[in-house]
Formats: sequence, C-alpha cells, structure tokens
Amino acid sequence: MKALWILIFSATLIWSGIEPKDQFTWFLEVLPAMIGGVLMAATFNSFRLTPVLYFFILAHCVVLMVGGHYTYAEVPLFDGLFGAERNNYDKVGHFFQGFVPALLAREILIRKQVVNGRYWMGIIIVSICLAFSAFYELIEWWVALATGEDAEAFLGTQGYVWDTQSDMGWALMGAISSVLLLAKPHDRQLQGLAR
Repeated sequence: MKALWILIFSATLIWSGIEPKDQFTWFLEVLPAMIGGVLMAATFNSFRLTPVLYFFILAHCVVLMVGGHYTYAEVPLFDGLFGAERNNYDKVGHFFQGFVPALLAREILIRKQVVNGRYWMGIIIVSICLAFSAFYELIEWWVALATGEDAEAFLGTQGYVWDTQSDMGWALMGAISSVLLLAKPHDRQLQGLAR
C-alpha cells in the first residue's frame, strides 16, 4: 500500500508540474500537498495513520495538484458543470479542506486521548476544521496583498463576492460529513493501531 501511495502521489505531482497554467499558482496550490507528504514520511514509523486516513490524504493531495495544474478556476471537467456560470472545482477543494483535516484531527484526538465523549469530540473536530479553513483564507489574503495581481489565480474568486464565506461553508460541510460518515469505519481501523 505504501508503494502504491507514493507512486500515485509522485506521478500526480510530476504531471501537475509539467507546463501548469500558471507556475506561481501551481507552487502555491501544491505546496500543502508537498508539506503533507514530507510530514507523513517523517511520521510513518513513529505515528502510523489508519488506511482510511492515508487514502483520503492522498485524494486531497490529488485535488490540490489538479487545481494547481489548471488553476481552480479552469479545471476542464468543471467548466459549466450543471449549468454553473463559474468553475466550481474550488468547492471540491474546500470540501476536502474540511473533510480530510476532520479525519486527521479525529485520529489524533482519539489516539492521544485528548477529548472525552463523542459529542464534544465532534464539536472540537468541526471547530478545528473551521479554524483551519479561516486561517487558509487569511493566507490567501496575505498572498494577495504581497503579490498583487499574481495571486488572482490562487484566490480563484472568479468575481464571486462571497467566495471566502462560501469556501469556509464548504469546509464546514466537509468536516461535518467526515465526522458523520466515517466515524464507525474509522473506529474499526483505530482498534487495530496502537495508541
């Protein structure tokens, strides 16, 4: 499984870096995936994650790399999808920005026994994801201030005035979906790991 994960990650990263739409945007979009890859390699032996989490981290990395290659506003499959006026691939990215960190936060909180009780666990996980999403929106703003027009493709607002709020809303939906849909299968996999 590890070799297949590395193969898919590496092949997608290489593909995404070959003549991307905008080199600066590619770097900004793919950087979190590269940082995540390094962190997972560094912690693989000391804090191995569940297979379901590795799967979704890889899926999120692929989403980031595809968005980096085309820019989020120009992913071909999402042009005019379902009659939309704007390319909504960024909504997929922001859904994953809530979905995957929720699973990661859940795994760390359970394995480190940080929170007692499922109710509080869910609230804290969703809160962590919303904080992460808001922080990412701040990063986008700071990059835009620092680079000016060069950041337009990175922001991907496409003229939508509520883009930031919509992005955080999609991350919220992703986090809630992750908590509700993956708790039982995640718990089964966690039972097989040492805490």
